[in-house]
Amino acid sequence: MEAIWKNAVNRQFTSAIDMLENSLRACPDQLWVKPMWADSEMPAEFSAFWYVAYHALFWVDLYLSGSIDGFNPPAPFTLSELDPAGKLPERNYTRAELLNYLAHCRQKCQVTLNNLSEDRAKESCYFSWGEVSFAELLLDNMRHTQEHAAQLDMFLGQQTGRDSKWISGARKSQPGMPANG
Repeated sequence: MEAIWKNAVNRQFTSAIDMLENSLRACPDQLWVKPMWADSEMPAEFSAFWYVAYHALFWVDLYLSGSIDGFNPPAPFTLSELDPAGKLPERNYTRAELLNYLAHCRQKCQVTLNNLSEDRAKESCYFSWGEVSFAELLLDNMRHTQEHAAQLDMFLGQQTGRDSKWISGARKSQPGMPANG
């Protein structure tokens, strides 16, 4: 895969992860378990700040794997997100646990993208919702991550007046990539 595309996707995907991290770090303790919306058909617990962040991280991790087969998130996380009945984890996850999961996902993203070959990018990935190339799955994953980072930022802005800061490129130096100035 051409270096220019690998670097662009790496920078933008890492930026989406960085924006998710900003939200996790900025959330006041009193908002951690507060539902972000209640006008939905799903139970309000599915819109709790911690759960939306966890949901985003779980799918980052899974989709970077390219397949459900053999996928297991790191402890203490489970496969509850894959339950077709929509099952919440057995307990609320802490900020520290989710920041550790975020670090795991960031590292996995960097390794995956730094090692991405043309053949891997073209591989078909199969999920219950359909089939897609690994390259397209990466872009979909990046959009999903940014969508939830934006939801979390909007909620924090509404509740605290916090002004979200846009990250235009990966702010941390990545292996094999120039540092963002």
